[in-house]
This record gives sequence, structure tokens and C-alpha cells, in this order.
Amino acid sequence: MEPSGSTTIAASSKHTLNSTGGAGCPWEVSDKTRLCRFLCYGSEGDIYTARDEGRVSMESAGALLVLLQEGRGPEVVEEIKRFTQDGRAVRLGPSFFALALCSQHSELKTRQAAFKALKEVCRHPAHLFSLIQYKKELKEGMKCGIWGRALRKAVSDWYNEQDAMSLAAAVTKCKQREGWSHQDLLRLSHTKPTNEVIALISKYVTKGWKEVQVAYADKENSEEVIKVLSYLEVVEKVKHSCDETEVINLIEEHKLEREQLLTDHLKSKQVWRALLKEMPLQSVLRILGKMTSNKILEPGGSETQAVCDRIQSETALENAKIHPFSLLLASENYKRGQGYQGKTKWEPDSSILKAMDSAFYKSFMNVEPVGKRFVVAVDVSTSLSSVVPGTSISTAVAAAAITMIFARTEVDTQVLAYSEGALVPCTVSADMNLAQATVELVKIPGGSTDCALPITWATENGKAVDVFIILTNNPLWTFTASPVESLQKHRQISGANSKLVMCGLTSIGHTIADTEDRGLLSICGFDLGALCVIRNLAQDLI
Repeated sequence: MEPSGSTTIAASSKHTLNSTGGAGCPWEVSDKTRLCRFLCYGSEGDIYTARDEGRVSMESAGALLVLLQEGRGPEVVEEIKRFTQDGRAVRLGPSFFALALCSQHSELKTRQAAFKALKEVCRHPAHLFSLIQYKKELKEGMKCGIWGRALRKAVSDWYNEQDAMSLAAAVTKCKQREGWSHQDLLRLSHTKPTNEVIALISKYVTKGWKEVQVAYADKENSEEVIKVLSYLEVVEKVKHSCDETEVINLIEEHKLEREQLLTDHLKSKQVWRALLKEMPLQSVLRILGKMTSNKILEPGGSETQAVCDRIQSETALENAKIHPFSLLLASENYKRGQGYQGKTKWEPDSSILKAMDSAFYKSFMNVEPVGKRFVVAVDVSTSLSSVVPGTSISTAVAAAAITMIFARTEVDTQVLAYSEGALVPCTVSADMNLAQATVELVKIPGGSTDCALPITWATENGKAVDVFIILTNNPLWTFTASPVESLQKHRQISGANSKLVMCGLTSIGHTIADTEDRGLLSICGFDLGALCVIRNLAQDLI
């Protein structure tokens, strides 16, 4: 068979009408499946490209349009809610685009469902700004504007139904995005506050702090109004303060975040040290290099020790829901000693590296098992010394980490390696650490690539498999048998609803075959989103 990996397969424009996949073929790709893929990663096709944050458009939403034309808009809205609320979406942009499209559809029940879902889908101001911008783009060239009565009511309800203190924090931390601000939205939606606290925040956003001071100076204010007034006063005070000590005290006392400070404040090491104490753990992991470079975190320093304690705290890891692969990415980036952009360089601190290594193993508790039968097969036919695009992780380390994630969290996981046209002995197991698993993979000699081997092995050995995950460096393959045909044969013999995920760790757009089989997906590169995609496929969600 000729290698099919040398070209990128575009997302198919064919659409079936049966949402269950068709009575004739249970593996046919339905419009519902295409919609779910779109909501998951922004494409209806069977290829997920890691770290691809391209903006979605009508061209990539064919199935969404077909479903709307069939009068299934409310069903589409329910899927949008599920993907945004249940952690199924790798990227949220496609969901905001889809909801914007539903809210502007000609059918009344679709529009009503979309506007009703707005506050459930847009849980953060940035989400709301993104949705409004998509609505604006979808209305370009049309005579009517976007601010009809339904949108005005939905946006007004979004503000009026927020918790007062949460809204006060939100409007001071995320003031504007996508060319929109809270002032724009409150003005254009004609929001009429439904209580005195929302009225206060609305006046603050639209009129400014000085007018708020004048309006509330001589009033008898409720306890809740006084609480919000005090918070806003602190935010305004820090914005006008040049006193480093005062800024630090305000940060520590009121748990202020860096978005609420001035750029000049962030030139101070002491201010950063104060921010680090309450900064979300995911944010801390992202800026470790910068903090080390600026000598804010110094070897043996108390702040460094405090950060290390937080990073490896099981409670902190659990509360922040940090995934092992996130920690691996952060650790390898920090170990690199240099940023991807700019000239920032640092000498990695050994205590921080040790803490991140400890946290990596503890964070496996955050991986919720899918409960399926997995085969994770690593192609060792080519060198595993190259780097996964967009990361600092070698493909050997990435492959070892991926096998460990499944081996440690899924009870029924078989790890295989293949090379030279045959499976080779591989003793990667759940009780190994990352270094041991990596060494086990790189010591195996290379040879030709045949991605059908793991499937053939499972079929011949009577092992029923729900999901085959093939990890390879090689974009070109030689097959003794077609992986798609091998997968279909395994389904017939084993009776399992088997799926195949081809992960081209160094690929930027290669795929295994042009297939309309719903149980087959290709992943180009690898990131945390890829694990979400695999999870969704295993659970029949995409």
C-alpha cells in the first residue's frame, strides 16, 4: 500500500442526515458527529492539530448549518452547553461562534434557546465579549444591527444575575476584550439594574469612580453596597498609588490580581512576590521562568520555598485540577532556561525542578479514568530524539508520559512498542517513573514503520480493545495491511466497538487515510487538548 501520510486530508463536505450515524453503517460520520468535533476542536474533519488556535468561520461549520436548516437548532444549543460546561471542549471559540450563529438564525425556537443559554455558556466576561464579536462578524454586510431586543435582554440578564462581589472583581480584572468593553455592553443593552448593588457596579463602569463617590457619599447604604464600595475604593486606590509598601499591603489584604495593577507596579520585585502568594497555580507555572530571570525567585529564598510547597501540595494540585501533561510542559519549558519569544533567559532552580517532578506524579489523581480497554503502541522505528512542535518536550519523553498517563489511570491498558515490521519487547509499566519509561523506549532499535501491527497483534491474540492509540514520529508509513481494514477486522472478530487514534508527534498535517470511519482520528503534534480529544472519542462524544 502506498504511504498516505504525505498529504493533508481536508475536512469532508459530505453530510449524512441520520444523527445516529446511519442504519447501514454504524461508523458513518453523521452531521451530529461533525458538529461535536467542531465544538471540541474547531474542525469537522478527522484531524486534530495541537496548538492550532485559528479563528473559526462559516467554512468550517458545514454540519452546524445543515442541522440548523433541518430545524434542529435547540438540539445544537444543548450540545454547545454540554461541551462548554462538561470540559469536553479543547477550545471555547467554536462554541461561542456556534451560539452566535444560533442566536441569529431565522427560526424563533433556535434563537430563543440560544439566548436562554447565553449566561450558562458565557461564564466569564471574556466569553461574553467573544460571543458579541462573533455576532458582529456574522452580521457584517447586513442592514440590521446585532442589538435587537433579545440580545439586549440576554446581556442585561447576564449582568443582573451575577453575584455582586464576583461581578465587581470581573469588571476590574477583565475590562475589555475583542474590541468590546463592559461600558459598551451596558450601554448598548440598555441594562436596567435589578438591585442596588448591580446599579452601583453599572454606574462605576459607565460613569467612573468620581461619580460613584458623589452619588453614594451621603446615602444610607446597605451592608452589601458598603462591601462593594470598599472593594472598588481599594481597586481605585491601588491604581493611583506610587507607594510600593501601600500597593503590597493592598494586594495581600484584598487578594488583588495583576490585571488590577498598573504596569509600573509590575516593575517591583516585592509586588510580584506579594502577587505570587495568591496567584492561581496554573498562572504560577506559566511565569516561573520570568520570575527566576528577574530574581524574584532566588535559590534558597523564602518565596522560592513557598512556591515549591504550593506546586507539590496535593490540595493545591487538586483544587486547580492540574493535569500531569500540563506539569510536564511547564517543567520542560522551565528546564529549557529560555523563553520562546524575546530574550528572557534564566538558570533553572534545582528546587523548583524537583518540586515540579514531585507534582507530576501527584497530579495523576486529577486524571479521571474513562474505563475503556486501551492499547498504547509506540512506534520506535525512527529516532525519538526530535521535539514535539511548539514545546520543549522530546518525542521520547512525550511518548513515555502519554503511556504513563494511560497505564497509571486506566485499569485495562496494554503498552506496546513496534519496529522492524514486528512488535518488540517493551516493559513500560505503571510503576515506572518518567525517566525509566523514557529509557525503556529509546533503547529499542529502529526499523520500518507499520502502524497496523498493534491492531493485528490484538486480533491474533484474542484481546478485545476499545481504543488503539498509535504514537509515531514518522509521517510516512509502509503497511503490511491497511490500519483501517485491520481495525474493521478487529471489530468483526472481537465484537468490540474499536477506535483508532493516530498521533503523529512531529506532524504538522499528515493523516493516515482518507476515511469516513467515525472511529478513526488523526492527531498532529501533541498537547493537553489531544488527551481531551482522545477521551471524547473513547466516550463516543465526537
